[in-house]
Amino acid sequence: MITLYGGPTPNARKVAIALLEMDLPWQLELVDILSGDQLTPEFLALNPNNKTPVIVDEEGPQGPGFVLWETGAILLYLAGKSGRFMPVGAVAQALCWQWLMFQVSGIGPMFGQEVHFTHYAKDRHDYAIERYSREVTRLMRVLNGRLGEAEWLAGDSYSIADMATLPFLPRQLREKAGQFPHIERWYRAMMARPAVQEGMKLGVARPETIEGGLTGFTDEHRSILWGERQHAAR
Repeated sequence: MITLYGGPTPNARKVAIALLEMDLPWQLELVDILSGDQLTPEFLALNPNNKTPVIVDEEGPQGPGFVLWETGAILLYLAGKSGRFMPVGAVAQALCWQWLMFQVSGIGPMFGQEVHFTHYAKDRHDYAIERYSREVTRLMRVLNGRLGEAEWLAGDSYSIADMATLPFLPRQLREKAGQFPHIERWYRAMMARPAVQEGMKLGVARPETIEGGLTGFTDEHRSILWGERQHAAR
């Protein structure tokens, strides 16, 4: 059994999609980041970086209780454990790793900064909004170009690179409908998969989040996520 510590976030959802696609037995341990669950001693014992998701595999490579965090590492571990969704051959595997790293180093951080400054920051910073909004658009052009030449990010086969990327796209595709036709084609193919549909439903979005309607987001939430409570010495 694998326990997934996380909630209704893109990073946890991509791991849930992988677990479902790979038919691995798993359960969710909800971590409410708006309440500060990720800052508790119990969670920090799993991930001292206080970020979700984390997995704990009771059938790990050296026995029960194998703990792993960072989603790129988690997805590579799960692909190796299941023997699925990693292309065969050195070139195909390298391309899968390339697009997985493109997500974890580019799409995830840049999309996160964009949503922070456009929706969650207490004060409006026009420079930051323009900088990250333009970078999101640039990254989507790169992604659109790739999906114009290949069915899936790694090439001919669906892989963990696709699973990693999709959860960050829904809002951007709604707001930029028609601008990225190759991403939209790929997104429809992804969302036709039952495991993707189920994984994208992970957790119930709180009303303070964009997905929940963005009502009631407070300075205390900002402190937990980015401010004093986040950066307190432990």
